Amino acid sequence: MSETAVRPNETTVPLMPCASVEDTLAFYEALGFEATYKQSKPYVYLALRWSGFDLHFGPAPKGLDPAREESGGCLVMVDAVAPYHAAFVAAMRRVHGKVLSSGLPRITRYRPGASRFTLIDPSGNSIIFIQRDEPVELEYGGSKKLTGLAKALDNARILREFKNDDLQAFRALKSAVRRHGAAAPVVERGIALCHLIDLAMVLGEPTDPWAADLRALGLTVDDRRRIESELGYLPGLQEWLP
Repeated sequence: MSETAVRPNETTVPLMPCASVEDTLAFYEALGFEATYKQSKPYVYLALRWSGFDLHFGPAPKGLDPAREESGGCLVMVDAVAPYHAAFVAAMRRVHGKVLSSGLPRITRYRPGASRFTLIDPSGNSIIFIQRDEPVELEYGGSKKLTGLAKALDNARILREFKNDDLQAFRALKSAVRRHGAAAPVVERGIALCHLIDLAMVLGEPTDPWAADLRALGLTVDDRRRIESELGYLPGLQEWLP
């Protein structure tokens, strides 16, 4: 083969904006990343490594607002996402004493069996871990095989896991509970209300209205078991259930 021929052995490394060298290093090093290069002057440049991949960071453009979470991002394709989420959650608990699940920086919830989760760093960059065999097609708006509240719950799952849009998921579920809650099975309403409590906590919204509605449902032992089986990954679930 000619030495000038293109060979399929490329490596790509994302280059994302860094609003604060100190905050970026503190966040990623707490997760176990190694800084292989760092400088603040004459310009910002950071190179970080974890397991088999690298993340690089350069100067933030003028006017960058990390709170908008539109700074930059990358996809990390892996064989199984659960071990990565577990490793980062364990690191957060060791360093911070809790999981950073709201505000900046944070890690998104991981539902058992899900195919992705996201790290959002202090600069508003999104590092999305995706399982390689993830389904190609998604039914935004909820599966067409479902109706009513069940369809809305499926839509909220898509919004949270694939769009990383907790606010829209919160709004969609609030509307669906008002429209379809009365006709839905009690256990389905319970699942929706638990999701609303969790979303309210993440978004900094009051949880009292949803917690009161959940207590008023009159859940049976079987209902509780179903909810615990489906939503056991949500922190605080046992405290919410009557």
